[in-house]
Amino acid sequence: MENKVNIPWEDRPAGCKEVVWRSSQNPIIDRYHIPTSNSIFNSAVVRYGDGFAGVFRCDNRSVQMNIFAGRSADGINWEIDENPIEWKCGNTTMIDSTYKYDPRCTWIEDRYWITWCNGYKGQPTIGIGYTFDFKEFYQCENAFLPFNRNGVLFPEKINGKYAMMSRPSDSGHTPFGDIYVSYSPDMKYWGEHRHIMGPTPFPLSAWQCTKIGAGTVPFLTDEGWLMFYHGVITTCNGFRYAMGAAILDRDDPSKVLYRTQPYLLGPAAPYELVGDVPNVVFPCASLQEGDKVCIYYGAADTHVCMAFGYISEIIDFVKKNNCAGK
Repeated sequence: MENKVNIPWEDRPAGCKEVVWRSSQNPIIDRYHIPTSNSIFNSAVVRYGDGFAGVFRCDNRSVQMNIFAGRSADGINWEIDENPIEWKCGNTTMIDSTYKYDPRCTWIEDRYWITWCNGYKGQPTIGIGYTFDFKEFYQCENAFLPFNRNGVLFPEKINGKYAMMSRPSDSGHTPFGDIYVSYSPDMKYWGEHRHIMGPTPFPLSAWQCTKIGAGTVPFLTDEGWLMFYHGVITTCNGFRYAMGAAILDRDDPSKVLYRTQPYLLGPAAPYELVGDVPNVVFPCASLQEGDKVCIYYGAADTHVCMAFGYISEIIDFVKKNNCAGK
């Protein structure tokens, strides 16, 4: 079971009026953190043992995409394995893949479940696996047919079933995308696919008008499931990724109660503006402690960064700046 060790935290800087603010230590993980890496970004972090554990996207210097395990005492200073995770057979013997990237991780019942974008015959779908100790890892059946990305599990069953968000896509740099939720009795067979939300009309909220995708594992609040997601606009210089938040119904997460019209965090710092893929803020994990939340995000497809906020303030911001249903 997860521990209650204190999450990384920095108070809001003097004079800052932002609802979500960046860590002064960003980027906390540099692109060359392990000897073989070209970049480390879009990674998952959870509490584990007396500290934290994570699953990290590390592209090597051939720009082959894979995921690696890591550990930290404080959630800031990380030791990341120099070799990718070696998978054993879980509920299937079909565990081959051509790439793995953008992992998420959450504790459900008795183990840590990991999802990622998995290359099946060279095409993207949602991979699923689990671990008990972040030493041995077991790969399960892919959740969906290609093409799909951004698989994010809810941290508990909903109406007796596992629930996962995803973003059906295509084989390339998808110029579209809506968030769906799907259900499973056993983490092997998935169905009951329901639409959650799609991109917004350009005049309403342009930062998320091209495509959106689930970001962090949602967590329950008094208002419902709070999820940080990414939204994309197509500019004259390509895609620009920013972070928003949505509150979903506790019992039926296909019902969007509130959704941010303005973004919470957009690319503005140098490490978000410049990198292998410029202009990217891509949330993948969050840690909560009381009213505090620490958000881990990928910056410019190059580094891992952190941001902070108060959950009550974020909920208030989402409700006051709601564009759900518009």
